[in-house]
Amino acid sequence: MPSLLSVMYVALGGALGSVSRYLLGIWTQSISKSIDFPYGTLTVNLIGCFVIGFLTQLAEARGIFTPEMRSFVFIGILGGFTTFSSFGNDTMNLLRDGETITALANIGANVIFGLALVWLGRTAAYWIWR
Repeated sequence: MPSLLSVMYVALGGALGSVSRYLLGIWTQSISKSIDFPYGTLTVNLIGCFVIGFLTQLAEARGIFTPEMRSFVFIGILGGFTTFSSFGNDTMNLLRDGETITALANIGANVIFGLALVWLGRTAAYWIWR
């Protein structure tokens, strides 16, 4: 069971990440002048992927993060900013470990099931509240 302090680190990081995502997403979407493509979401997802890759390499190569810092940054900030970064990092770890089939299954499952569940959620809401 995690300590209360660890939970607080994740909560604080999550708040910072979520607010950052919100503000950056709105700003990016406003300067893109496009209502058809979700540039705000794409921007935060791609930035999150870069940051988690960069920081994971530093953490593995230099051991610069304590367990509390990892919880704050990786689970909290980046988890609040985007969970897509975790998906990207998990997939890269599978590829690094030679688990190509599992990595491809992870990609397929996240994309196909993620989109299917978005559709299912929208459909359910439509039928419940129409």
